[in-house]
Amino acid sequence: MKNLKKQRRIQVIALAAIALVVATGLIGYAMRDGINYFRSPSQVAETPPPPSEVFRIGGLVEEGSLVRGQGEAVRFSVTDGGATVPVTFTGVLPDLFEENQGMVGTGKYINGVFEASEILAKHDETYMPKEVVDALKAQGVYQEPET
Repeated sequence: MKNLKKQRRIQVIALAAIALVVATGLIGYAMRDGINYFRSPSQVAETPPPPSEVFRIGGLVEEGSLVRGQGEAVRFSVTDGGATVPVTFTGVLPDLFEENQGMVGTGKYINGVFEASEILAKHDETYMPKEVVDALKAQGVYQEPET
C-alpha cells in the first residue's frame, strides 16, 4: 500500500513536469512572431537582418530625404549619425512626423530598404523613445533638449 502511494505520487509529479514543459513550449511558439527587437541604423548597416525578420528601427528622419509619392506612399531615410537606412512606408504618417525629428518604425529590411508597416513619431516637443536616445548617444550625436 505504501509503495503504491509513492508510485502514484511520482506519476503525478512526472505528468505535472511534462505539462509544464509543453505549456512553456506552446507559449514560446505563440510569442515568436510578437517580439520585435529594436535596432539602430548603424546596427542594421553592420549586420543586415534576414528579410523575413520583423524588427523596429529608430533614429532621426534625415533632412532633405522625405519624398511623398503617389497616394499614401512615402520615402525617407532614418539616421543615427553613424549610418543611414532608406525607408519606405505606405499609409498615413503621424501628424508630428517631420524631418530632423525622432521616429520609430516597425517592418522588414528587404534589398537594402526598410519597408515599414508602422511609423511612430514623437508626441511632444521633447519626447524621444528611449531606444532612439540610447542609439544616438552611442553614436555621440544626441543633444539634450533645451528646457
